[in-house]
Amino acid sequence: MRSEKIKRYNFFDNESAGGILLILATIAAMAIANSPLAHYYDMLINVPVGIYAGEFEISKPVLLWINDGLMAIFFLAVGLELKREILEGELTKPKKIILPLLGATGGMLVPALIYIALNWKDPVAMQGWAIPSATDIAFALGILTLLGKDVPIGLKLFLATLAIFDDIGAIIIIALFYTQKLSLIALLIALGMMLILYFLNRRGFTSLTTYAFIGVILWIAVLKSGVHATLTGVLLAFFIPMRTAAEPHRSPLRQLEHDLDRSVTFVILPLFAFANAGITLQGLSLDAFLHPVPLGIALGLFLGKQTGIFFFSWLGIRLGIASLPYGMNWRILYGASVLAGIGFTMSLFIASLAFEKSGVNTIFDERLGIMSGSLLSGVTGYLILKYALRSFKKSHQT
Repeated sequence: MRSEKIKRYNFFDNESAGGILLILATIAAMAIANSPLAHYYDMLINVPVGIYAGEFEISKPVLLWINDGLMAIFFLAVGLELKREILEGELTKPKKIILPLLGATGGMLVPALIYIALNWKDPVAMQGWAIPSATDIAFALGILTLLGKDVPIGLKLFLATLAIFDDIGAIIIIALFYTQKLSLIALLIALGMMLILYFLNRRGFTSLTTYAFIGVILWIAVLKSGVHATLTGVLLAFFIPMRTAAEPHRSPLRQLEHDLDRSVTFVILPLFAFANAGITLQGLSLDAFLHPVPLGIALGLFLGKQTGIFFFSWLGIRLGIASLPYGMNWRILYGASVLAGIGFTMSLFIASLAFEKSGVNTIFDERLGIMSGSLLSGVTGYLILKYALRSFKKSHQT
């Protein structure tokens, strides 16, 4: 009797699982924030947690431990991906990176200009100019999986590479524009840690535990320096060795990236979404959506992203410095440009940096713009791509 192996379905192996969990975490946060449990939700994310050693202390509410601490691990994963792509991936091929680089540039510039046009008279609101400039690749790729097997590999690579450049832009923006008053002593300690990491890298040292220990000290120093602590993740990533002469077939970087993947996708990002997406809808009026801040964010994500990405990409192709990836046409490129307007995770993160100490949350809620702009971009992008991919497939079958 022949036995047949039944392959079990594992939700966590699905490409769209991360995006689905983000959606569920967001829905849960909004449901609780608009229920009788709202008080307990606020209490939970504002519980103070501290580390004390003599005169040294780090004391933050749970929300900031997530935003400053756990998100540093997310940025570590982003940095590892960037380094891998630069050394061995798509970013090693100049011809393949020009189109997503141009698209990312337009996709950061145009949304920021739309936001600035609506808020330039308000110096407090202007702090949020970078909020609509980012793409949430987990959501975008999750929606692509819903389109089935018709999605060409060129489209996935275009979106993924564009999101990588978006992340680079976000990292630069955070470093340059969301840095507080600097502490020279803390910066010197951070510099010392980076010199040690550089020495270990050059010597071919591969112990990830040692890199992690020094990374924690670096995180504390950067936190105390006034530079946003999440940038520690990117700094640490670039010191993790890709290969070593002693073990050329082993990659510490790929190992760490693999080890972090599920923790970031299924724990850190859903936790971040749950802690930051608790919008109170009670008493919400049309004026709340039409306030220049949420309106600027929503229009930046939905209109600015698609306009900037598509126009800059079109211009590069027309000038002959870039070309459409295999399996894509203009309609598919436009659908991808719309889909890239899903900002969510990085937009929420930049919003927390822009307004966390301004006390303006009683005047407007920038998260309304992030949610509405991302939702419009996701639904519209999905519908456009579904039609465009079906038409493309039919045209190549005849």
